[in-house]
Amino acid sequence: MRITLITACYNSAAVIGTALESVLRQTWPDVECWVIDGGSTDGTLEIIREYEPKFGGRMHWVSEPDRGMYDAINKGIRWATGEVVGILNADDVLVDDRVLERVASAFGVSTTANCANRANGDAKAQRAIEPLNPAAGHLNLGTLEPDRRPTDVVYGDIRFVADRRGVGLEELRAEPTVRYYSSRHWRPWMARFGYVPAHPSFYCRRELFEKFGGYQTDYKIAADHELLIRFLVKERVRSVCLPEVMVVMRLGGVSTRSVESTLILNRENIRACRANGIYTNRLMQLGKYVVKIPGLIFKTGY
Repeated sequence: MRITLITACYNSAAVIGTALESVLRQTWPDVECWVIDGGSTDGTLEIIREYEPKFGGRMHWVSEPDRGMYDAINKGIRWATGEVVGILNADDVLVDDRVLERVASAFGVSTTANCANRANGDAKAQRAIEPLNPAAGHLNLGTLEPDRRPTDVVYGDIRFVADRRGVGLEELRAEPTVRYYSSRHWRPWMARFGYVPAHPSFYCRRELFEKFGGYQTDYKIAADHELLIRFLVKERVRSVCLPEVMVVMRLGGVSTRSVESTLILNRENIRACRANGIYTNRLMQLGKYVVKIPGLIFKTGY
């Protein structure tokens, strides 16, 4: 199974090297890397060119003006050749070198479901694999039968670290957790309260974009939120949650930069729900902030 990772970037010279390095080191052999640059002028392109030969033909890139991050991601999806597509932000990194191996296993490529946890030997995570709501199209990884019950989507947890620039991959991976975002407790009914699985951990079959559409480019911040609701709640695709960290994410994303960004995010989250037939309101959206509290306390997972 080929997995395509798409990275959209613009003037990301201080961070994109660690993102690309984390993809380059993956043990899964069939990885395609697409970098969609918006016309950077800060040295980003030099770093991309430096990494291109290291991938041995598995990395492709383009640098041209676009209509924002979601437009760039949609370009990558159109050009992707992998059966499965994931998004890796330029300032994020895969948590270890075997993330994509575990993703492939969850999609049914490996015959051993326990492969999803063998890289870190986390017995607690293995016990945490539990049956999700079958009516919502979710599967239990431990009982996945790839020939009869194909998985459409895989997602997991992420952890936030300090926004350190100019550091190496292993140094960034070793940074202490500032906040933990757990996707393992998510259920479809929680979408109306602003809680969805962590988008940086989201992998899905490319055919879903062809069937249900890509990212809505008229959203400024929450097109990823809308897509998750559309796929997981409205269309009820089959999904598997890996109860483990998949991505290390630097603090300082666009959705939390200012009060204005927070207001835009909440308005777009409400719009995303209503566009997909889910009732919500501003008060109900406050639920997502309640969900964040355990992640500030239990920084090794919950």
